[in-house]
Amino acid sequence: MLGKGFILTPEQAQELLDQNPRNKDVLFPYLNGEDLNSRPDCSASRWVINFHDWSEERARSYPEVFDIVERLVKPVRMSNNRKVYRDYWWQYAEKRPAMLAAIEELDRVLVVALVSRTMMPTWTSSRQVLAHKLCIFAVDGDEYLAFLASSFHTNWAWRNSSTMKADLNYSPSDAYETLPQPSFNRALGEQGAALHRLRKDLALERNEGLTKLYSAFHDPAVTDAGIRALRELHELIDRAVADLYGWHDLDVQHDFHETKQGVRRTLGSAIKAEIFDRLLELNQERHRTE
Repeated sequence: MLGKGFILTPEQAQELLDQNPRNKDVLFPYLNGEDLNSRPDCSASRWVINFHDWSEERARSYPEVFDIVERLVKPVRMSNNRKVYRDYWWQYAEKRPAMLAAIEELDRVLVVALVSRTMMPTWTSSRQVLAHKLCIFAVDGDEYLAFLASSFHTNWAWRNSSTMKADLNYSPSDAYETLPQPSFNRALGEQGAALHRLRKDLALERNEGLTKLYSAFHDPAVTDAGIRALRELHELIDRAVADLYGWHDLDVQHDFHETKQGVRRTLGSAIKAEIFDRLLELNQERHRTE
C-alpha cells in the first residue's frame, strides 16, 4: 500500500459515503491478520481508499476521497526512491494484479494470517482490500477449507515454514505449493462447510476470535459441548483426508500432547512423523512423474 493516508476509520468511511454514495467505488473494508484472528466475525476494523489502477483523472472524479490521498499520501510518496511510486502516488505501491485477477470472479476466498500461532484458514469476502500479511487462496470450495484445516496441511506447514518466536511464519511456496493434495470428494466439502458453520457460531456465542477459540480448543481444562464438537469435527476431517490419500491404516486419533508450542490437541508425534514421511515420498514421486 505504502501510505497510511489510505487508511480510514469506519466512521470516516461512513462520513465519505454520506457525503456522496458514489464514493462506494473507492472505499473498502481493510482486513489484516490481527482482525482475522481476533474479531469474532473475522471482519475488518478499518477501511481504506483504493483507486485501483485508475488514471489520476479518473481518481480525481471522486474529489472528497482524492483530497485525502493528495494531502496525506502524496507528500510521503514524493520522497520515495522508486519513480513508479512517485509517478502513481494515488495508487497502491503493490497492487498484486495476478492475485486480483485470480479472485475477480469469486465472492469469497480462503485466507490465513501469514504470521500466527493459530494457523487456521477461514472464509472471507473477496470484496475488500486484503492486507499483504494474509495468504489468499483463490478457491471457493468448502473441501479446501477442510483440507487446509487438517493436520496434514498444518503439520506440513510447521515443518516447512520458519517461525517467529512461538508463531508460524507461513510460507505459501514451501507449505502449500509443495504439499501433494489428494483428490477431494463431496463428503470433505460437507465437513468443511460444517466446520465453517460451527466455528462461526462458537465465535459469536463466546465472543472470541480464532486465536482465543483455538486456545480453548487446545486447553484440556475446557470441556464445554461446543469445544468438544469442534475437536470431534477436526478429528473426523483428519480421518477423511487420510482416507482420500488411501492411507486407511493411519491412526489419526487426536489427544492432548506436549509440543514446541505447548500442549496441543493434535496427533501424536509418531503419527505426525509418519504422515510427514509419506507426504514427502508422495511429493517426490509426483515430481519424478512430471
